[in-house]
Amino acid sequence: MSRLGRRLRAWRPPAPPLPDDLAPLVAPDDPEWFARELAIAAAPPWWFWRLMLRVWSPVVGLFGRMEVTGSVPEEWRRGPLLLAVNHIGDYDMFTVAAALHRAGLTPRFMATGGIMSAPVVGPLLERSGGIRVQRRSHDAVLALRVTQVALAHGGHVVAYPEGRVGLAPDGWPERGRTGLARLALGAGVPVIPVSQWGAHEVLQYANDWGKLRTMLRALWVQPALRVHIGPAVHLDDLQLGRVGDVNRARTRIAAALTRGLVPLRAGEPADRIAYRDPTRPTTAVAAFPGGIVPEDIP
Repeated sequence: MSRLGRRLRAWRPPAPPLPDDLAPLVAPDDPEWFARELAIAAAPPWWFWRLMLRVWSPVVGLFGRMEVTGSVPEEWRRGPLLLAVNHIGDYDMFTVAAALHRAGLTPRFMATGGIMSAPVVGPLLERSGGIRVQRRSHDAVLALRVTQVALAHGGHVVAYPEGRVGLAPDGWPERGRTGLARLALGAGVPVIPVSQWGAHEVLQYANDWGKLRTMLRALWVQPALRVHIGPAVHLDDLQLGRVGDVNRARTRIAAALTRGLVPLRAGEPADRIAYRDPTRPTTAVAAFPGGIVPEDIP
């Protein structure tokens, strides 16, 4: 590896100092990034991230026609907020960031450890408030602690309940994992469903040169990049630790995302994705197949 390559792999922007009251949360055997992410979670949003949101929002529109509906009540924009988003492709982080910026929010994304460990991109995402999620690892609990600190300091935390790009053949949100539901019930903060559609046409599922092909296609075709910010999910009657309530919260969040997605997919088949991506597996089942959500969700 060249000297430049080594420097790029080692580079990261300076992090704010860890507040004294958070220092006891860090154990000697915790990974080195944990203290750094705690300090970032407790600090105001990074000036460079706010600048990037302003600059990037118009750039997102180069690859499609941005359409944002819904809003966040003004009194909630100071946070804390949990924003639950359906995951449909690698480009949707950009469309969601642009949409939330338009809504007056400064999102902090929960992201997989692989992305956070990538050279340059990972350090920039971390310093911008990204929260590292090490799936199926002992370190996964550290993401919960960082998120709790971010929420305690008014953060707008974006999480994907499905935990991955959705793989249901019909494209509707999967039931998801329980992590976001547990976090929501434990933190007691508003959960805003953010439904989105169209970003899957910009970058294909597989990580190969086909991504460049689909990106160039999007520049020409200009797919609709639709985002809907829905009303808060009603969770006030549920409690963390009471039997069944975590599953009820998970189901309500999936139902809210599905309802918000219905108008975004108007004119498309309900039983399949209109845009065919042959690299995307179809191995999962939607929480509400066909986008049909019963009225009597518990």
